[in-house]
Amino acid sequence: MELKAGDVVMLKSGGQPLTVAEVKENDVLCLWMGMEGDLFRETLPLATLVQVEEEEDEDEDEEEDEE
Repeated sequence: MELKAGDVVMLKSGGQPLTVAEVKENDVLCLWMGMEGDLFRETLPLATLVQVEEEEDEDEDEEEDEE
């Protein structure tokens, strides 16, 4: 899996979506907002993440198909 800044990922074990801020070899710096609006940052091993399909792109594709 090749990630870049701005990609949305999630832990393989579940949880909320995380935004990729930086990728260095097999380490991925992720950012996310907590339930109270706090910003969290953590470096996670690439092997623990899966890339998430962005829903906005799917919605745009559906709108284009309807036209």
